[in-house]
Amino acid sequence: QLQASGGGLVQAGGSLTLSCAASGRTFSSYVMGWFRQAAGKERKFVAAITGSGGSTLYADFVKGRFTISRDNAKNTVYLQMNSLKPEDTAVYYCAVRPYLVIATTDYHYWGQGTLVTVSS
Repeated sequence: QLQASGGGLVQAGGSLTLSCAASGRTFSSYVMGWFRQAAGKERKFVAAITGSGGSTLYADFVKGRFTISRDNAKNTVYLQMNSLKPEDTAVYYCAVRPYLVIATTDYHYWGQGTLVTVSS
């Protein structure tokens, strides 16, 4: 139901935009978020956005570099990633938090992930 795309190989300092398209149902009322998991490490919260798009939340390690947005008409959430660093290399996942309040936990309906590789 969640299809993430847009990953790829980019040089340090470069940019990528990830997309997460929802199908089968609409999540326009709910918080949507992005997480990432580097090889051999636990999954970490990256960013989240409320249903209206009026509030966002970011992990400290991406603040000022990443921007989350959504287009409810397209049932899609985006993650614009700028000034990428090698440590941003990971599989990025989108997920839905089926509540109205933004937070870093209690996410469900995970997508399959898209790989982002940042070369130095």
